[in-house]
Amino acid sequence: MKANVGTGDKIFRVIVGLGIIGAGVYFQNWWGAVGLVPLLTAIIGVCPAYLPFGLSTCATPAEKTE
Repeated sequence: MKANVGTGDKIFRVIVGLGIIGAGVYFQNWWGAVGLVPLLTAIIGVCPAYLPFGLSTCATPAEKTE
């Protein structure tokens, strides 16, 4: 699979994932496990929900600045 999650998207997913997990721990609710989804997609760099729509937040080589 080709990576489709860019750097900014990864940072956002980590923050949201940790927030959901933290809320689950705080409220002692198993729904905090849902926070693993954005964390895993940030780690592997692929979002399955983006695939059917052809979306990608990765910068193309022409867009990257040195």
